[in-house]
Amino acid sequence: MRFFKILAVIIVFLVGAYAASMYFFVEENKKFQIEKEIDYPLDKVFSQFNSLQHFTRWNNFFTSSQTMDIDYYTPYEGKGSAISYVDTKNDRGGEMFIRYENLNKTLKYQLFEGKNENPTLVDVKFKAISPEKTKIIWYVHTPKLSVLKRVENFWTEDRFAENIEKSMANLKNVLGNKVEKDNQMAAIKYDSLMIEKEEEKILLGINISTSNKKDALYKNVVMNYNKVYNYVTMDLGKKDDEFGYPMLMTDADNYKDKEVSYFIGIPLSKKVGITDNNFSFRTINPTQDYVMYYKGTYAGRIRAIQQLIQKAKKDEMRFGDIRQTFIERPTEDQNVNMKLSLSVYK
Repeated sequence: MRFFKILAVIIVFLVGAYAASMYFFVEENKKFQIEKEIDYPLDKVFSQFNSLQHFTRWNNFFTSSQTMDIDYYTPYEGKGSAISYVDTKNDRGGEMFIRYENLNKTLKYQLFEGKNENPTLVDVKFKAISPEKTKIIWYVHTPKLSVLKRVENFWTEDRFAENIEKSMANLKNVLGNKVEKDNQMAAIKYDSLMIEKEEEKILLGINISTSNKKDALYKNVVMNYNKVYNYVTMDLGKKDDEFGYPMLMTDADNYKDKEVSYFIGIPLSKKVGITDNNFSFRTINPTQDYVMYYKGTYAGRIRAIQQLIQKAKKDEMRFGDIRQTFIERPTEDQNVNMKLSLSVYK
């Protein structure tokens, strides 16, 4: 009995000492700021923050969980927009609001976590450093914690900084794909032969062999594109602004053959785990290409391919695969809008 009394006294003493140290030496809440720069224009960056539908696609707080369920409330953009979220696996949930917006300058968020009635306040300021670079500054004010929970303030800032670091990497991937698509659309000159350098790409797709009979090939392309798209968006959970334009790779002159083999895939920022053996990754190394943009029937692309091959032969260049990048999704019974790239080398 005496032992338990002594133990109880020790426990009371330790709890009291802990509470006293928390009360006198640890702040009841935290205030800190974090600055980051990103190599994209101010308006494109801001639009990823003031739409919570965009925000939750790249912010690590939401993307790090596969079991997060999010509801969005109108307005979906700017002041007054809101979400509620529940993550059953990790036993967390809450609500988030945009309380203030000054377009391309400032946003003020409130985040209510769990049953805490006091929100975390996050003010985010945006500043254009140059036409292609933006500074983002987070001002964070955490809610007051009770004495016994105040120890959490020791790692709050580090945890927030780690989340921002991961979120910025995700945001760069999203904006990279979005800006690349916008730039490609703006630069299109149809039926003109150009020379371009292609950067390395990682494609997730499938290998196909099929008949080259009239219309049968394009129907097969559309069907297999849909398979890849559905796998990437539904099974892997990727959003449209997280990947690039679909691409078909095949021998440059196989349009004359009765049977055609090709690989059709979607560019991803990195390799991810896949469980379906029908799909595989293919890496495109940096190349120099002869390029033409083409719009019309799928069969009509052959003339543009012939022009690229003739140019390569005239310049005494050897050539590899032809890549067909679909600027617009391939759809049955509709014209295609595509970029044809013939890789060339000495």
